[in-house]
Amino acid sequence: MAISRYVESRKNIAGCVGGLAGLVLTFTGVAGPYWPVVVAGLYGAGALVAPPERPAPPAFPDPSAQLDEVRADFGRLREYLADVDLPPTATDRLTLLTELLAALLDPGWATEVLAQDPDAVHTLSRAVRQDVPEAVDVYARTRWWTRLTPGQVPPEQHLVRQLELLHAEAERLAQGLRETEARRQESHTRYLEDRSP
Repeated sequence: MAISRYVESRKNIAGCVGGLAGLVLTFTGVAGPYWPVVVAGLYGAGALVAPPERPAPPAFPDPSAQLDEVRADFGRLREYLADVDLPPTATDRLTLLTELLAALLDPGWATEVLAQDPDAVHTLSRAVRQDVPEAVDVYARTRWWTRLTPGQVPPEQHLVRQLELLHAEAERLAQGLRETEARRQESHTRYLEDRSP
């Protein structure tokens, strides 16, 4: 494996070119009786000056594949949320948020636009994989402790506020996608106007 890699390497190819130059010098009579040293020296010089091998960059999944994974994770998140007991105000906020996330993740033109914006994919992924489950889980754990120490700020207030912030972030994301499509439409209109006589 290592030998075959070296045979195909830049260093070996550059060394072979140098060795061939040494053979040309030998056949033209320039190298004289020291031709083996000249050929070996030119091979070594070529191998030394060749650029080093560059490892291939890692192949990360493209945003479309990442969205497929986020979509699958969102399905698991919805199953988890269906089993959690939340107060009505938080349930309403969570329903609005999950409906918006579902619309953003729905396969179709929105996903195509979303896939072109890695930051948007990251924001959506973070909301599905981290922010929403953590907000609900922390609420469930804090609610239990609040029963032991009454008089604290109700954990429902924090949960509702967190869900409002996450919904606002998802709305900004959706608005950004709408603006991207609007700019694209305007650009196409200008292109057609410029093209017409």
